[in-house]
Amino acid sequence: MGGVLVQELDQLLPPYVTLTLPLTLVMATCAAPSESDAPDHPDRTLDDRWAASGAQLRALVDAFRSEPVTPARTLQFEHDVQIVIRELGRQVVPFRYNQVEPAAIADQPRHARFEHETYTRVHAKTRQNVWTVFGQLVVRRFGDRPSQAGEPMLFPRAHRLGLVHGASPALAARACQLLAAAGANQQQILARLRADHGVGWGVKKWRPVSRAVSDEMGVYRHDAQVDQLRTWLAAAGASTGRHKPVVCVGRDGITLRLRMKRGSLYEVAGTSTVRVYDRRGTRLGTVYLAYAPEPGQPAMRGALTAVIRDVLTRWEGPLPRWCDVTDTGDNETGYDDRVLRRMTHPRTGAPLAWVRVVDYYHASERVWALVNVLFGDASRAVGWAKTMLTWLLLPGGVNRVLHSAAAFRAARTLTRVQKKEYDRAYAYLRNRMGHMDYARYRRVGVPLGSGGTEAACKTVFTQRLKLRGMRWAKDGAQTILNLRVVFLSGSGMSCTGGCWPRGHSPRWRVTSLRSQTSWKSPHNQRVKETPPLQNYEIVFQCDHVIQHVAREVGSRIVAYDNCRPLNHNWQPEANKREPAHYLSPPTDPPGDDRRRPIDAPSQFAFADVTVRVVTIPFAVLPIERAVSRG
Repeated sequence: MGGVLVQELDQLLPPYVTLTLPLTLVMATCAAPSESDAPDHPDRTLDDRWAASGAQLRALVDAFRSEPVTPARTLQFEHDVQIVIRELGRQVVPFRYNQVEPAAIADQPRHARFEHETYTRVHAKTRQNVWTVFGQLVVRRFGDRPSQAGEPMLFPRAHRLGLVHGASPALAARACQLLAAAGANQQQILARLRADHGVGWGVKKWRPVSRAVSDEMGVYRHDAQVDQLRTWLAAAGASTGRHKPVVCVGRDGITLRLRMKRGSLYEVAGTSTVRVYDRRGTRLGTVYLAYAPEPGQPAMRGALTAVIRDVLTRWEGPLPRWCDVTDTGDNETGYDDRVLRRMTHPRTGAPLAWVRVVDYYHASERVWALVNVLFGDASRAVGWAKTMLTWLLLPGGVNRVLHSAAAFRAARTLTRVQKKEYDRAYAYLRNRMGHMDYARYRRVGVPLGSGGTEAACKTVFTQRLKLRGMRWAKDGAQTILNLRVVFLSGSGMSCTGGCWPRGHSPRWRVTSLRSQTSWKSPHNQRVKETPPLQNYEIVFQCDHVIQHVAREVGSRIVAYDNCRPLNHNWQPEANKREPAHYLSPPTDPPGDDRRRPIDAPSQFAFADVTVRVVTIPFAVLPIERAVSRG
C-alpha cells in the first residue's frame, strides 16, 4: 500500500518536484505492519510452520521455471526466496526459544536465589521483543520478582539465551562485526542491519548492544590471544629452517581526535603487536592490542605484559627467541627498561634474554637527515646515503657511518640550524649503537623493522577511527578498539567462536564466606575485600570453563565436587590435596614477578557444582559478581 501511494504521488507531482528519501521511506512503510505486531500462533506445530514456508518456496520455484529466465527475474527470484527463508526463521526460532522454559507454572520452582537475593516466580508469562538475524520476533518468558524493593525483575530465559539488551548473540555478533569493519560508520551499519536482517534499530538501541559486547570481548580477548599465539608457536616449532622461532613484540602510538565540549583535542593512543615468525623468518600471524589515549598508557602496558607472561606460562615447548622492535620512543623505551628487561620466566624463574632492536627504517631516516645537512650536491648525497644504508647492515656498520659523517662534518661549515639537525641525528645513532647490530639480527632471524606495528596503527586506528570528520569520546573509541583487535587477531577469535558463549551464558556467585575483613591492598588502599589464604565456595549455575573462572577470581583451586571432567583421564579426587595447578590473577601488583604454573584440566562441564577455591596473596575475590548481562 505504501509503495502504491508513493507511485501515485510521483505521478501527480510536477516533474520539478521530487520526494526526499526520508519522506519516501516513511510513506513506503507507513502501512506496513511491524514484525513484532505480526500474529503469533503458539499452538502451531513445527511441521505446520515448515509446511507453510515449503509451499511458498515451491510456488516461487514453479513460477521461476514457467517463464523465460532473464537477469531481472533472477534478481527478483533470489530476493523473494530470501524473504521466505527469513520468514521461516522467524517462525522456527521463536518456536524453539519459547520451549526453553516449561509452559506450565507448576513445572517451575516457586522460589529461586540469585546473588544473595530471593526471587519469587511470577505466574503469568510476559512478552519480550527479541531481535535476531531473521528479524524481530516475540518471546514469552516467566519472570522472577525480587523480595527486596527497588531491585529489577530477573528473567532466567534471557540469561540462558544470552540476550544482549534484547538482541540475540548471533545478531549482536553480526552487528559488532560490521562495527569493527574498516571504513564503517554508524548510519551505514544501521542501514545494513535493516537491509540484511530486517532490524530497524536506532542509535539508542544500537549503542548499548555494541558497548555490552565490546566489554565482554575486552574481558575474553586475553585468553583467545594467548591460545592463538600458542597455536602459532606450535606451527613455528614444526617448521623447517635454520633459525629458532621468534616472538616479536612492538609498541607504537598514533594521534586520535577526541571530542571536547568546545572543539577537538588530539591525544596519542597506543597500539601493540605480538608477532610470531617460523624458522624461515616467515610471519605466521599477529595479535593486536589497542587502547584509547591515556597518560602513560598503563592499560596497554598491563595487557601486553599479561599476554607475554601467560604465553610463557602455558607454552610447554622449547623457548623461542623473544625480541622487542620499536622506534625507541619514550613509552617504548620505558617499557623495555622497566618491564621487559626485568621479566623472568614464570615457571623456572630464569631471566629472559630479550633482543632489543631499533627499527631499521628510523635509523635510515637519521642517515638521510645527515645527508641533507652535509651535502649540497644531490647526486653525491644520494650515493653517500645508499652506501651508508648498506653499511648499517654490516658488522660494525653504525661505527663506520658515524666516522664517515664526522669526516664530512669536519670539512664543512654549518649554520646554527644545520648544526642542530646534525647533532640530533648523530646523537640518535651514537646513543643506540648497542641496539643496531643488524648483521647479527639477520644472522639469527630477528626482524629488523617495526613495520608490523606501524601497519597496526593504520589498520586498527586509521582505517576505522580516523575517517573524515570523525571525533571520539574515549569510551566510544575503546568500544570499537576492543572489537577491532579481536577480529584482526585471527580466525580463532571471532565473536561467534570461543569468546562469545563464555561471555554471556554463565553466571557464578559466592554462596558461603567463612571470613571477611578489611586489609590493606598492595596498592595502599584499605578496602573491604577477602583476605589472603581463606576458603570460599562458588556455585556454577551452568557450563563454564574452569580455568577462566579461576583466573578471573585470582584463586587457586583446591577441590572440585560433583564435577564431570571432559578429560576422563583426570580424576577430581586427586585434587583434594594441596594441588600444584593454579592460575595467575588478572593483574599482578607492581613489582610482583612471581609466576604460577598451570596444570589443571582445560575444561569441565558443570550442572550445579560447588567448587572450593583458596585465594592467593594479592588476589581479590569479589563477594558478588555476575558475568552475564541480560
